[in-house]
Amino acid sequence: MEGPVLTFLGTGTSLGVPIAGCDCKVCRSADPRDKRMRSSVLVEWDGLRILVDAGPDFRMQMIGADVKHLDAIFLTHNHKDHTGGLDDTRSLNFIDKRAVEIYCENKVLGDLQEQYKYAFADPKYPGAPVWRIHTISQDPFLVPPDEGHELAWIHDVGYAYRLPDSSLLPCGNFISEARPAPSEAVRAILSGEGCRCSDYGGAVIIPIRGLHDKLPVLGFRFGDIAYITDMSSIPESEFEKLHGLKHVTLNTVSYNRHHSHFSLDEALDLSARIGAQHTWLTHLSHTFPVHEEFCRELKSLCAAKSIPQTVQPAYDGLTIY
Repeated sequence: MEGPVLTFLGTGTSLGVPIAGCDCKVCRSADPRDKRMRSSVLVEWDGLRILVDAGPDFRMQMIGADVKHLDAIFLTHNHKDHTGGLDDTRSLNFIDKRAVEIYCENKVLGDLQEQYKYAFADPKYPGAPVWRIHTISQDPFLVPPDEGHELAWIHDVGYAYRLPDSSLLPCGNFISEARPAPSEAVRAILSGEGCRCSDYGGAVIIPIRGLHDKLPVLGFRFGDIAYITDMSSIPESEFEKLHGLKHVTLNTVSYNRHHSHFSLDEALDLSARIGAQHTWLTHLSHTFPVHEEFCRELKSLCAAKSIPQTVQPAYDGLTIY
């Protein structure tokens, strides 16, 4: 059974690493693993390509990963370092000739409608990004293969959908609730049996609720891989979604306690509780050492805490499966 493959496209904080104007050892490092774009991952699973978050580095991340098609973009929350690159999805409209499928919570949708008014205008400004929005909650949902119509460009008018009979339909706003995931598929994933996306008509996604200070945010479980970023706490009820993982990604920005992110100590304790075979740290700031030093430090810290699982810093371009 083919499992999910996750590639880290960005592993840095909202400022990225190096930080503009900073001369610290990490920001001046020549090690490419210390060059961190804003946090984002690409998940490939049973023929589907899913991006989690589209921050300000979206364009360069898509170029670097040679992405020409996405089946979906998931948004963990509404902060700009996770949504600031959405205007650049216009290139996918042009190259892929498809609307971009965005999955987000209603609160995030409200902010997108405010920040990207031109994308929701009716009629649209010619060349504005074409999105199809699917609203989600913390309940499991299904991401089907691309079902949208081909986009056709009309000079001075903008995009229209090309219907099967070759007629054209102007692109209006498409907003709907995501399809619920079959309960038997969710049980199979949580029990460790796994499931093929094709057996259920798409990828079965299990959201994980967390808090980013007081802001509700989402992480996502893809089979035996869970991606968690921008959290400072996880409700007790959500831990049942984190059983039997091969990989888990956790965020940390500093050694010290932080109001909206896990400290390093909190991330290590959480790693021990979740018990995944491998924990990867992301959303890293320049306050941590250069990559090689940080790896050695984490090994010592895990030994001191008797954490048997491996805990390592992720880096841009790293692929796990």
